[in-house]
Amino acid sequence: MLRLIDLRDSSADPRSLVPRAAMDLTDAGDAIRPVLDDVRARGADAVLDACERFDSVRPDQLRVPASVIADALAGLDPSVRRALEVSIERARRVHQDQRRLDVETEVVPGGTVTERWLPVSRVGLYVPGGRAVYPSSVVMNVVPAQEAGVPSLAVVSPPQKDCDGWPHPTVLAACALLGVEEIYAVGGAQAVAMLAYGIDLPDGDTCEPVDLVTGPGNIYVTAAKRALQGIIGIDSEAGPTEVAILADDSADARYVAADLISQAEHDVIAAAVLVTSSERLANEVEREVAAQVASTKHVERITEALTGVQSAIILVRDIDQGVAVVDAYAAEHLEIHTNEPRQVAMRVRNAGAIFVGPWAPVSLGDYCAGSNHVLPTMGAARHSSGLSVQTFLRGIHVIEYDRTSLADVADDVVALAQAEDLPGHGDAVTIRFHDADDDG
Repeated sequence: MLRLIDLRDSSADPRSLVPRAAMDLTDAGDAIRPVLDDVRARGADAVLDACERFDSVRPDQLRVPASVIADALAGLDPSVRRALEVSIERARRVHQDQRRLDVETEVVPGGTVTERWLPVSRVGLYVPGGRAVYPSSVVMNVVPAQEAGVPSLAVVSPPQKDCDGWPHPTVLAACALLGVEEIYAVGGAQAVAMLAYGIDLPDGDTCEPVDLVTGPGNIYVTAAKRALQGIIGIDSEAGPTEVAILADDSADARYVAADLISQAEHDVIAAAVLVTSSERLANEVEREVAAQVASTKHVERITEALTGVQSAIILVRDIDQGVAVVDAYAAEHLEIHTNEPRQVAMRVRNAGAIFVGPWAPVSLGDYCAGSNHVLPTMGAARHSSGLSVQTFLRGIHVIEYDRTSLADVADDVVALAQAEDLPGHGDAVTIRFHDADDDG
């Protein structure tokens, strides 16, 4: 089922050899541009028209009423409620420790620079719909925003035809557990446009524009985030989900196969990649995958993902080469199934999140590890981080110098200003002392 790539005798750059799904936002960007322009021009009417066109449902109103949210929480399966509460508690525990503190540095006597960390004022949090229901995405977006101290949150999620035109009730219940009251039954590019531009709602209320939009979505959501970046900040451009597993002879083929399948379950373009120094394990995993897929619920989706160009088993000479390969791949999720897995994990530089050993599968991180599952994809882990409290904070430098501390560095400022042929910069310093001399 999974194709085999043998790199044991290769010295080429792994980035040109490891598989990855293609993601071209050009066509998607062209497709969503009229939607963005329409929302900017016509507001709520354009959003409702887009919901009807793309989701086959026209919500009675865009903002979800408090009564619908309360009913969703009241009707939540007790076991799912408990699981969400565990997920929220663990995520909150981890994200509380991420909050940066203000730091004041005395550069010289009388001269200080203070770095203040302030939350953005308002954020829009995107929760996907489609093939699956994602209350976990509510947790992963809302908790770090709340822990950062963001004062205004709005959640958007696509209207569901089978849910009376509202987002899925489990998504609404997750919002209720987190105290989120502003929720809109809007998905796709139209949701991102609504958040970016703000709109007046038909009932006389207003969806105020946001400063930042976070959360994963399909290619049209990603294209809209790219198109509107600058009007809004964004967390990332999310591509197809992916897992890489680095394994040696000590790995359990059953676990490895199950973890590849669990990622393939997301989407037909999800990537599942095994990098192993063990030919025996590669053969065993191939047999296990075939056996386990046959008994899964989403056989066709998983099979298409595992047989796609983005998925493969990669044979390497040893774990050293394996680390080089997974570093080059920079997976969204990376599992380590080796002897001394923590030591191997600490050698990896590029990954969205690393899951160490046989008892830390990606699905744990998806729900209840306490970590965040909104992570960089498509190799962006080489330069970007996953969603965290820091996503919602801005560092602002506050500079305070007195007369003496400015005088001590005035000649240096003037010298650098002249070197850059910007004499006015120097004059802005020296004029302060000329005026003081004149007054004296």
